[in-house]
Amino acid sequence: MKENKILATVFENLLSYKAKKAVEKTILLVSIFSFLLHLFLIYLVQHNFIFVGTDIELFKSPIAAIYTPFSFILIYEVYLLVYYIPKSVTTYVSKQYEIITLIVIRRLFKDMADLKLTQDWLNIESDRQFTYDIVLSVLVFYIIYLFKNNVYKQPQVAGELASNAPNYDSFIQLKKIISVLLMPVLAIIASYSLLNWSGIFSENNAAHLDFKNINNIFFEDFFTILIIVDVFLLLISFFYSDSFHKVIRNSGFIISTILIRLSFSTEGLVNNILILSSILFGLLMLVIHNQFEKKGFYEQKA
Repeated sequence: MKENKILATVFENLLSYKAKKAVEKTILLVSIFSFLLHLFLIYLVQHNFIFVGTDIELFKSPIAAIYTPFSFILIYEVYLLVYYIPKSVTTYVSKQYEIITLIVIRRLFKDMADLKLTQDWLNIESDRQFTYDIVLSVLVFYIIYLFKNNVYKQPQVAGELASNAPNYDSFIQLKKIISVLLMPVLAIIASYSLLNWSGIFSENNAAHLDFKNINNIFFEDFFTILIIVDVFLLLISFFYSDSFHKVIRNSGFIISTILIRLSFSTEGLVNNILILSSILFGLLMLVIHNQFEKKGFYEQKA
């Protein structure tokens, strides 16, 4: 009982609705301040008040400053993902899709700052990548809409584990423990990733300051952890539900997360295809799962 009280206190301070609103307000203020600070630094660099490497794209254009507040918005989305783990599997998965979509949108601002705007549009790598990204952002945005629409259409008998199911409370407690444990783990990984990217652990600092690294910073490790969390949630869910279609749906969500993780190891069109296929695969798994629920193809425990 003492452990439950400790968990409840920690959860209240880190992942309650009140805590979420506080984090939201803090992130908003930090985003605005970081945007203005980045703009100011770009002004100083472009007017030669301060000097940085010529190949550092963070200071080439005011458009690149939009990259910074979007990075903090992504931090908030990561927090929301952890926040929703105890509440809903499908909402938790949709947050993964929102995060990768925001990464693509953030990348678009980098692409805009690097556009050449010539007649050889598709022959220039940066312009071609911008085309890929802008098409991808529209497609995944619509697929996420379809995913959320199907979440709300889930029959009430299923969705997630029913609230009156045996051991339902212990299942929620387990998911709360996972959420609480994830908070310090993600904070440590985020801090280490930032320091490692900035060159703190390397003699050649400038080599780390490029957008290819900053696009992947933290999120490669983050989605690796999500795969582990997803597998663990799938395994413990067997104690509470053994419905075939739920097992397949949740397994499909794990495959979807793995595809997102693989996208960070690729560039160009392959990267876009992996992102698109991951979200589309998750949508198809949810749609088929809902059809099972609608037809009543699930087992009731005695």
